[in-house]
Amino acid sequence: MSKTLIRGARVLGGEPQDVLIDGEVVEAVGSGLSAEGAEVVEAGGKVLLPGLVDLHTHLREPGREDSETVLTGTRAAASGGFTAVFAMANTFPVADTAGVVEQVWRLGREHGYCDVQPIGAVTVGLEGRKLAELGAMHESAAGVTVFSDDGKCVDDAVIMRRALEYVKAFGGVVAQHAQEPRLTEGAQMNEGVVSAELGLGGWPAVAEESIIARDVLLAEHVGSRVHICHLSTAGSVEIVRWAKSRGIDVTAEVTPHHLLLTDELVRSYDPVYKVNPPLRTERDVRALREALADGTIDIVATDHAPHPHEDKDCEWAAAAMGMVGLETALSVVQETMVETGLLDWAQVADRMSFTPARIGRAQGHGRPVSAGEPANLTLVDTAYRGRVDPAGFASRSRNTPYEGRELPGRVTHTWLRGKATLVDGKLT
Repeated sequence: MSKTLIRGARVLGGEPQDVLIDGEVVEAVGSGLSAEGAEVVEAGGKVLLPGLVDLHTHLREPGREDSETVLTGTRAAASGGFTAVFAMANTFPVADTAGVVEQVWRLGREHGYCDVQPIGAVTVGLEGRKLAELGAMHESAAGVTVFSDDGKCVDDAVIMRRALEYVKAFGGVVAQHAQEPRLTEGAQMNEGVVSAELGLGGWPAVAEESIIARDVLLAEHVGSRVHICHLSTAGSVEIVRWAKSRGIDVTAEVTPHHLLLTDELVRSYDPVYKVNPPLRTERDVRALREALADGTIDIVATDHAPHPHEDKDCEWAAAAMGMVGLETALSVVQETMVETGLLDWAQVADRMSFTPARIGRAQGHGRPVSAGEPANLTLVDTAYRGRVDPAGFASRSRNTPYEGRELPGRVTHTWLRGKATLVDGKLT
């Protein structure tokens, strides 16, 4: 088995140490380590983190391979420092059966750039009327533990209650796309001053907040786990904070773009800024950052949503909603949370590795950087600054809102169970 010696890395942002990888595990962490025949990586004070885990990724395969495939999506993940991603169910066909989730899981294993854990649909065809094969998907080779109709809200309270009751039997979790559909008919952007000035249909904050309020109460009643996808408003933060104070088993995620961007960008009418939930106000952005810092929001998840050029290079009303995010997520978190003093690197590891792995029960991921642990690692050059050039993305799609924007930090190396998937910023 091959050995790799990472020399002089700041583990979780601490003092420089050496980390020795032997085969698939970390053999030792300390000063002055050596190993005959080991490949040496001179970290030079770069930050070493556990491999990142994304609880919310769209890989599009099967059915929309023009946007992304499991191969291209996992290559993008490795480029961004991720060693595990959870693939959303809104594929064609929908991942609502054991057969489809096993197909996605096997594709991830074959390609080997990161582990792929499929998310199963809550309802058949994402139609919100009948529960999907939750138990069969859990018992399949894919071992599904997270279920979501993301892209659509499970708006029927009875169906949501039944789903929460069902997954409780095997410790699963329902991840809700909180969007009351009747309140968002024809919505194009955040409802507020900017939407009124532009004359675009508004997506009100209460459409998100009302579903979250209902679902945390349902979770409390049933005694089950609920996870809130891409939380985006200050009001939603307060509801989750209240629910946690009552001991309700709720977790929540925020996307990098909701930590940085606001609805003022929509004034450009550039569809790259069209996303669901929409970009909100500066007040919301501040509340989200504070909530991620104090733990009210548990994790960062990318909601990586690739689209082909023609679905974004069009008029605003016709454009698809979504942004790619795997390859820029850590840089955005560094800018918004680390460089503002809201989080240190150990806390980033918690929000982007330890906790998402725990929520999704991703075996072997989100583990400490210590002897005997799986060597799922990412090395980050935090001193780097550069402009985002989507032409260099590993993703098949280029719909990033950061094109031309200067962002800090660059992932230089990623290891999946000791095997390098990214070396000096280049995929192996």
